[in-house]
Amino acid sequence: MDLRRGWTRGVFSAVALLAIVVGICGCGRTISGTAYPAGSGTGGTVSTNFDKLLRECEVVTLQDVEKAVGEGSFVMPSFYGAVCMWDLEGAPGGNAMVTLNWYEIGSLNNEKTVNDRLGYLTTNITVEGRRALETRRPNDPDSCGVSAGAADQGVIGFWVNYRPGSSHPDPCGAAKKLVELTLNLAR
Repeated sequence: MDLRRGWTRGVFSAVALLAIVVGICGCGRTISGTAYPAGSGTGGTVSTNFDKLLRECEVVTLQDVEKAVGEGSFVMPSFYGAVCMWDLEGAPGGNAMVTLNWYEIGSLNNEKTVNDRLGYLTTNITVEGRRALETRRPNDPDSCGVSAGAADQGVIGFWVNYRPGSSHPDPCGAAKKLVELTLNLAR
């Protein structure tokens, strides 16, 4: 019995020591940059269409996603978090995926820089009277992204990915339509 009690104390002490070491080492790092409260940074008014956590995932309806990507699709939300994602079954040419990203403190110039680093092909276009970027991955005609300045600040974007090699509409047209709907709703 005493042997077990000694072993238990030893394990408990080792776990406690490990927790202290991890706590000390894990918290001793400084992250550079400037923290901004949600909705700040421009001095302008903030659109209330994006005032609740994850509410941006509802900025376009499931029916709008279906119409933009292809009538007859069954749209199902698949992930709500840092980005919003929808899976589409029965889209033209087979299954598809739609992704919405919204960077509150972002810029199209930064998006362009990142695209260039990734080797993506980026074209300047206009959506709802705003400068926007149409982005394609090299040798990937089945997907396309369109990004534009958000209504108040930051950048919003949609990516449409059709099943590779399938016969489908231009994914850039669908991505652009979803960005149009988002900017129009945010007015």
